Amino acid sequence: MKRVSHHGRGTSYRRSARVDEGPGLLCVHGSGGNAGVWKSQSRLADRTPVTAMDLSDHGESGSLTAQAGYETLSGYAADVVAVAEATGDRVLCGNSLGGAVAMLVAIERDLDLDGLVLAGTGARLPVLDDLLVWLQSDFDRAVEFLHGPDRLFHDPDDELVEISEAAMRDTGREVTARDFRTCHTFDVRERLEEIDVPTLAVVGEHDQLTPPHYHEALSEAIPYCEVAVIDDAAHLAMLEQPEAFNSALASFLDRL
Repeated sequence: MKRVSHHGRGTSYRRSARVDEGPGLLCVHGSGGNAGVWKSQSRLADRTPVTAMDLSDHGESGSLTAQAGYETLSGYAADVVAVAEATGDRVLCGNSLGGAVAMLVAIERDLDLDGLVLAGTGARLPVLDDLLVWLQSDFDRAVEFLHGPDRLFHDPDDELVEISEAAMRDTGREVTARDFRTCHTFDVRERLEEIDVPTLAVVGEHDQLTPPHYHEALSEAIPYCEVAVIDDAAHLAMLEQPEAFNSALASFLDRL
């Protein structure tokens, strides 16, 4: 892992680069996750460099003192900008909360981008009230709920579920709850037309957390946006169906 210092904290990232060509792909994980969710996307490094980062308070990155909501989202956006400036990557790929961060960067930050990949996300990310309660009072129940059918995964093997649950528990209740509360307040529906770079919205066909119609709405509001649906996958399509997910990304990168 490499590390970039900014705003009094360090942000860690892992970079795979077998070629120097292409715009560079910077991948941003979702709530309670870490850079490991993008392990299969390193296979794209033979066409462009691929970077997977840990947001503050996740994985190996430093700590962020912030309240849930815009303050946290802005802090995560600063993490992304710092890594993008360190690597030179010009395409952001964000999943769920990571997609919200990518959209905020594209709308509000002065960062030269060639494109966006918005995976399992939406312009608004409401969270079930019961889940918000469980994240505070019964973390095990929250983790179990998220790993139920057609939420994070459609039909995963046991090992994939175990790895995902362990990553969320490693992030911990406090940070994971802050992430989901931040998602719950996120809403850029009135600002999507400000995203002026080519965009790919990718969704697992069975995703109940951010359903396909979220991505159709993105494609209707963002000036240059297309949708790719990944068969036999739910919210974490990049883990569950990595070949199909990577194929969609490769085609998008080629068009860029």
